[in-house]
Order: sequence, then structure tokens, then C-alpha cells
Amino acid sequence: MAWRGLGGLAGARHRWQASSWGDVVLPVPIAAAARSKVASLSKRAKVNGGRVNGGRLEFLPPQIPTRVERPPEDEGWVHEANLDGYRTQIIIDNGGVRLYSKNGRDWTTKYWPIALAVDLPYRTAILDGEVIVSGEQGASDCPALEAAIWNEPSRLVFVAFDILHLDGRDLGSLPLLQRKQALWQLVEPGLGKIQYSEHFEGSALALFRTVEKIGLNGIISKRADSRYRSGLSNTWLTARADATRIPIWRNKT
Repeated sequence: MAWRGLGGLAGARHRWQASSWGDVVLPVPIAAAARSKVASLSKRAKVNGGRVNGGRLEFLPPQIPTRVERPPEDEGWVHEANLDGYRTQIIIDNGGVRLYSKNGRDWTTKYWPIALAVDLPYRTAILDGEVIVSGEQGASDCPALEAAIWNEPSRLVFVAFDILHLDGRDLGSLPLLQRKQALWQLVEPGLGKIQYSEHFEGSALALFRTVEKIGLNGIISKRADSRYRSGLSNTWLTARADATRIPIWRNKT
């Protein structure tokens, strides 16, 4: 589902804000109990080993956009805001729910409020997205993200922008817009811990200027008909609002 004009961007960015309960810092005993529950789920997945009802889903190295000076203006591209968060992959299977960093490290216990919030009506799935923390203006706040992971994890939100697997089906071979449609039906826009990253089909430059004004890092442009391919890609392009500033998440494991 695309943003309808630039006005849709303002509405979409408010969806990145945490739900009301997510803004509350849980008491230490409750937080510790929640971490313990998530750790047990992750441990159970490891104990079960490589087979859970015929096979356990493995981490898929992410598709990485190529950096460009200007976003593409020709047809056949869709554009999304660069949220300036930590790239994250959610894997759901009979072994439990696991969250991985962009380099494949298991960060489930760090992101335990998100792991506990995953409640999708499917047995298996792989979601690609970013973990963010929203600032006061609704835009993602990268400096606050590191602090929230260690001190206020209840503020963390996962914004999904792609789906790679669903109930035994490899969706990575489908065109991007078909994957986005499947993802939108699974993760409807809202104010929960698992949110949907909307895309924009209009002028890339207009969107770029808008996200720059509201303090986001830039935009990512993707070929509408592209398949998902791990590694550096020329069908995903990123144009930064400030080319001299390196987002923290790009240096994280």
C-alpha cells in the first residue's frame, strides 16, 4: 500500500511511535521475568537443533542498498524512508521467535519486548526490517536507540519492510510489490510493537526533501519488480540526507 501524496508521509511516520504500554518502563522484576521467558524460547530453539517439523528456518543475510548521491527518478521504483534504526530479521518457527542483527547475531534477549509481542497467525515466517525508537516529533531517534536497548527496551519498535518466507513458501523470489502486499496483509499499519513501513510511488526527490525536513536519514529506493537477493544490491539504492553522517546502526553487529 503506497503513501498517497506527501501528506501520507506525516501520517505514516506517526505509526512508528510506540504503543501506550510501550512507553512505560517495566519494573525490574517484571522485566527480568520477561527476559527469562524470551531466553527460554531462544534456548529451546537451539536445543531443538537443525530440525523442527522437517527443518528450522535459518538467518538469511540481508539485501544491502547501494549508496547514491541522488535517488532514481525514472519509473519502476518505489521509495521508503530510511528510519535510521538497527537492521533486524525476525524468524518465527516451531523453535520459537528469534531476532537477529544484520550480521546474524542473536539479539532476541536484547529485543525481548518485541519478541514477546510477536503474535502472527502463521507457523513460520521471516520478516526483514529495522528496530527503532521514536523521538518526540515522531521521527526515529537513532542516538536514543542504543540507550533504550540497555535501559528502556519497552520503547523499542520493529518496523517491517519486507517478508522473505511465509508458512513454508519462499517469498524472496516474488517481485517486491507482491511481497509488500503480503506483508501489509500480515502486519497492518498501526501503533503496536510490530509495524509496517509504507512505500511511496511518487517523486523520489520530493519524498527525499520531506524526510530531510522531519529529521530522517534519507530514503531507500527499490525496484518494484526486484527479487530479494542477499548482499550489496543495485536494485536497492539509498540516498542520504547528510552524506557526512554515518548512521550508528551501520557500524553495529
